[in-house]
Amino acid sequence: MTAWGAAAWGCASSPLEPRAAEAEKTFFRVKKHRGGHWFLTSPSGEAVFSIGLNHIDSATLRFGSSGGVWRERFGNSEQRFLEEGVRPDLQDWGFNCVGWNQEIVIRGERLTDGGILHRHSRSWTPEEYRWLGMPYCHLLPFIQSHQWEYESRLPDIRSVEFAEWCDYVARNDCARMADDPNLIGYFYTDCPIWIHTRKPDFKPPILDPALLESEAGRREMFELATVYYRTTQEAIRRYDPNHLILGDRYEARRPLAEPVIRAAVPYVDVLSFQDFGPTEKVVENLVHWHEATGLPTLLADASARMADGPGRQSYSEQIKALRELDSCIGWHLCGAYLRNTARQRGIRNERFEPDEAFIEELRSANQETAAYVRARTA
Repeated sequence: MTAWGAAAWGCASSPLEPRAAEAEKTFFRVKKHRGGHWFLTSPSGEAVFSIGLNHIDSATLRFGSSGGVWRERFGNSEQRFLEEGVRPDLQDWGFNCVGWNQEIVIRGERLTDGGILHRHSRSWTPEEYRWLGMPYCHLLPFIQSHQWEYESRLPDIRSVEFAEWCDYVARNDCARMADDPNLIGYFYTDCPIWIHTRKPDFKPPILDPALLESEAGRREMFELATVYYRTTQEAIRRYDPNHLILGDRYEARRPLAEPVIRAAVPYVDVLSFQDFGPTEKVVENLVHWHEATGLPTLLADASARMADGPGRQSYSEQIKALRELDSCIGWHLCGAYLRNTARQRGIRNERFEPDEAFIEELRSANQETAAYVRARTA
């Protein structure tokens, strides 16, 4: 399959290609290494397979059933929680970054009068990332088009107001993070509803999927998505010329529109996916989109079951398949760090007690993955 070059689709060449030599030495990049394998390259020049943990929210430790662990162990301090709890745990377990900190805190249908509500905790501030003291990715709230979000109306992407909003988001977040060598890059939307939605009568998709039925419709879809990706990319680069753009976290098990992904190609460094399918299907999807676009891929959100039993998907088996995939730069595990009432699984529970069996599997598989990367890039 031929990669989608920008010129083949009448686009300008990628504005991400020219990189200052100094920036290449200071911030994370994606690079194809010897043997054709894509990896992240750290600010120190080390090849890295991104092993991230998603969903970290300290509020779990403030349940009444937590036994006072929040005050007794962490002194009612978010800084101590990140410095004394999260960072040493992640490093001990073999994770090398935080993929996305926001955690689901409510699941339900009644709050939105018919829509299925998944409400998440807030994003961390730059100060909290500094307390973490590890590499991280940050999600920019340009548009609330998540497939789990039914409370916000979608904006007119072509409008001046949308461009102004994107500028504000980048000015508020990116300007403060622009010099942080621990920042890997920016995500946009988690599971964007470009052509799919869970309840069409409640929140329709961004684009009418019927546009895919004609050449004129596909061109219209491509042009509108181009406006979105160009506007967001320009807003980021206005305040941060340094960090990777990881883009939308596409839901691989829902319909994906080729014109939308074609439109993204000149404006992102990586194609990111959420995919909770079996390992062979995850690999198949990542290979397909890499071959179609030439871009490296990231499994930005997927889980391994944290208990033995029928149908359990092994963490160690899945990360082995992903690290051996030349186009894949990493896997960010859909955790969570702490179990809460909305997500009935976590590496630690509300009393901060660990799941020792799962931790042992994580530690072993992550250490093996780090050794694999060193051997592939020696």
